Amino acid sequence: MKKFFTFIWAMFLSYLPGATSALFPVTGENGCWYDNLRHSSLTPNGIVFVVVWTVLYFLLGVALYRIIRAPRGGRRGRAYALFGVHMILNAGWTYAFFGLHLADVSLVICAVLLAVAIWMMRVFRRIDRVAGYLVWPYVIWTLFALYLNAVIVYLN
Repeated sequence: MKKFFTFIWAMFLSYLPGATSALFPVTGENGCWYDNLRHSSLTPNGIVFVVVWTVLYFLLGVALYRIIRAPRGGRRGRAYALFGVHMILNAGWTYAFFGLHLADVSLVICAVLLAVAIWMMRVFRRIDRVAGYLVWPYVIWTLFALYLNAVIVYLN
């Protein structure tokens, strides 16, 4: 039963940044702002973002669960700290971009987020190889998000 609650806890934590998206939906005033921006031709449909982020948060939750359940080790504190920093940056990007409409600030946040995600992936991999691999899709998507954000800054 303890494993089950640990898994639920890891999932809860991993989906927290996504909860900030609910505060700034891409409808109404935010939708008008976002829709009026010039985007990359590679920008996917809105539903793609929902599906991808749902899967990515799930993978991050499984990775965190594996780190929590890994044998005690010296790097787990660093892994937890990086996971926390990545969550704050992820939520901060949403707030800066959709809440404050600051695409340039969100670009900087996204660049830092990418660096932290890569660092987190490396630390996770040293603790649990599978956990490290589970972070890879997040790193790749964050790189794509950085590109999309950069194009918005450049075109607008």
